[in-house]
Amino acid sequence: VQLRASGGGLVQAGGSLRLSCAASGRTFSSYTMGWFRQAPGKEREFVAAIAWNGGSTYYADSVKGRFTISRDNAKNTVYLQMNSLKSDDTAVYYCAADRRLRWGIELNSPYDYWGQGTQVTVSS
Repeated sequence: VQLRASGGGLVQAGGSLRLSCAASGRTFSSYTMGWFRQAPGKEREFVAAIAWNGGSTYYADSVKGRFTISRDNAKNTVYLQMNSLKSDDTAVYYCAADRRLRWGIELNSPYDYWGQGTQVTVSS
């Protein structure tokens, strides 16, 4: 599967952005999908993930209550709605996919496929 992330940009603190990740292939609906981010000088970290049917989601504590992950299997796309953005959210955001069916906390596990990143910059 090939992944293409978009929607990043520059936003003021407190603002919102919605990231999209479009996937190629006819089996998107069977993939677990996730979002990760990497800030300058830091390791990549998990942000959020969603099960193949959207029935389970999992979030990092740092974004819980502010970010929402969703997917549209008919459009082969996963989204990350980011609200109440903070300067600490500044990073390159990556979408990822995995063929293993996961649920709950297992959504935060290694992923096999990665897209290119999209830059999110939050100005304070």
